[in-house]
Amino acid sequence: MVSDRGRAFYYRVPEVSPRAADNGRMRRAVLLVVLAGLLYAGWVAAGLPSRAAVRALVRTNPGVTSLMRQREEEARRAHRPYRRVQAWMPLSNMSHHLIHAVLAAEDQKFFGHEGVDWEAIKKSVETDRARGGFVRGGSTITQQLAKNLFFTTDKSITRKLRELLVARWLEGDLTKKRILELYLNVIEWGDGIYGAQAAARRYYAKPVSDLEPAEAAGLAAMIPNPRRINPLVDPRRHARAQRRVLWLMASAGYIERDAAGLGTEPPPPEPADAEEDEGPPPPPATAPPSATVPSAATPVPTPEPTPTPEPEATPGVR
Repeated sequence: MVSDRGRAFYYRVPEVSPRAADNGRMRRAVLLVVLAGLLYAGWVAAGLPSRAAVRALVRTNPGVTSLMRQREEEARRAHRPYRRVQAWMPLSNMSHHLIHAVLAAEDQKFFGHEGVDWEAIKKSVETDRARGGFVRGGSTITQQLAKNLFFTTDKSITRKLRELLVARWLEGDLTKKRILELYLNVIEWGDGIYGAQAAARRYYAKPVSDLEPAEAAGLAAMIPNPRRINPLVDPRRHARAQRRVLWLMASAGYIERDAAGLGTEPPPPEPADAEEDEGPPPPPATAPPSATVPSAATPVPTPEPTPTPEPEATPGVR
């Protein structure tokens, strides 16, 4: 109580209603979420390449990619020798069997999407959620190219967001054939092996232009994890993956099912966790004759197929 000229009065603190307090807390929470979103968006943008670097790929072949630098650094840390083998080859000089094998195995909708296959991403998210981690792919050829050129194999939401953005840039600035040419020349095909020409020489002792269907399927089978699904590291595992690619090629109409000696049911895929497996490459295995990669003239034996109508071919480069 305070006296002022003999008169007494009281100060009363205004009461704040529970509803007003709740509204204040809600506004603060929204502002914090917006601020965090803006900071994260800035972080994602900070890790993107320049748009000029993407546009330059229209006419300029890339040099050392981000994935190549990652592999070199991994080898340095493990005190392993590192040697990069790569030979650039125009798309027009590559075997059409390899192009078909890669399209059938990696991105059957390549000529129909704009860099992102949202249906495949949805399935990937569902599988990842069910297994509690990043275990399934879903990336298009364009996304894989973006990762190889500018990012690493680090599994994170941030990398995927950056990858999606760059994939859209690539699709906006480059033709589909140019994207495919870059992809086939820079992706990894074993420890220190980059590009289809180096891979064809390494595994089949021939130029990429001369690959037969089974050989092309053998290279395409390695793409999800070339340091594990590798005929020199695990011949049996590689043969299973190769057989699946042949089946996909037949289903897309690129090869005859009967000629390939394939049944009507697809071979099971390799485990999803095989994709982007990290760690040093395993030592080469000694492959028994029965486990060697078959040539085009030696199809994988299989039970007699049941004739079924062939589906329409996947659009592609023929």
